[in-house]
Amino acid sequence: MTHGATSEPASPAAEPALDAPAPQPGGKSPGTGGPRGRVQLGGLFNVQTLSLLGVLAALCVVGAITKPDQFLDTGNVQLILTQASVIGVVTVGVTFVIISGGIDLSVGAIVALASVWCTTVATQEFGFWGMLFTALLVGLGCGLVNGTLIAYGPMVPFIATLAMLASARGLALQITGGNTQIVTVDSVLDLTNRDSYVLGVPPLAIIFAAVVALGWLVLNRTTFGRRTVAIGGNAEAARLAGISVKRQRLMIYALSGICCGIAAFMLVALSGSGQNTNGNLYELDAIAAAIIGGTLLTGGRGTIIGSVLGVLVFTTITNLFILNNLESSSQQIAKGAIIIVAVLLQRRTPFGQT
Repeated sequence: MTHGATSEPASPAAEPALDAPAPQPGGKSPGTGGPRGRVQLGGLFNVQTLSLLGVLAALCVVGAITKPDQFLDTGNVQLILTQASVIGVVTVGVTFVIISGGIDLSVGAIVALASVWCTTVATQEFGFWGMLFTALLVGLGCGLVNGTLIAYGPMVPFIATLAMLASARGLALQITGGNTQIVTVDSVLDLTNRDSYVLGVPPLAIIFAAVVALGWLVLNRTTFGRRTVAIGGNAEAARLAGISVKRQRLMIYALSGICCGIAAFMLVALSGSGQNTNGNLYELDAIAAAIIGGTLLTGGRGTIIGSVLGVLVFTTITNLFILNNLESSSQQIAKGAIIIVAVLLQRRTPFGQT
């Protein structure tokens, strides 16, 4: 099947970048030719997606054989979905960043900062919506700082987001003083209460599904998504074709920050507290999930569905290791092996194959 965004009519001055791409050296056009320029936005049933579904199914079979009573229990399935939801929302934002040819090492630290800022005593006085607004505002602010440094600095994404990682972690520690901030707003804690489940589905999983659906639509059915893929495939060609690369990068990192804010609020509801250690190593988990989901680290290609499956694979592996009382070191080795295999498959699989 063909993947990509639907075409939209445009006036001659409206979207020159999408209707008349500037040719690249060698006759390739951005977003239409060459391995890095090919637009593969959201394939639901491509080879990579089907492979991940097979891995996920195999993990479920292993769980059903080794711990049938525990793994197949409804409560355990709900637990897997809940745990996947928080890092999953972060991964959606990271997928956009990587598709654009960037990287974001600060997502875990931003989650920590947003979680402690929205759980201060002063913030909790404003209740549910005050906490949610604060988490989103902190995430957006950090994302804008990253985007400004990278787009207008200009600064290498690795360095800019690494600096944000250190700064956000330090500020989170300063706010908490190393202490745990307990959530006292009942409406926030009710999000993880079983009485609030909808047809047996945890509210956090519903939020995750909504973010995934919105992310898929933005990537596959909007100009924003097409521009993201274009600058990831060839930023210079995209600029010559009329796309404001700097502004696009700023918005992409802002989007990643918003996802971190949402994830921070979800994590606060799940743990019932805000801590400066929240979101530890989220950046590595999110990047790894996006990679095994088919997103190229060099940019220009990626899928939201693949990233979601990557999150589910890693979460299921963690669950299986816990149920079988296996060491966490073995779990990390297994994750590393999966990442290596996924990258090798990316190098061997033709870029347009579906």
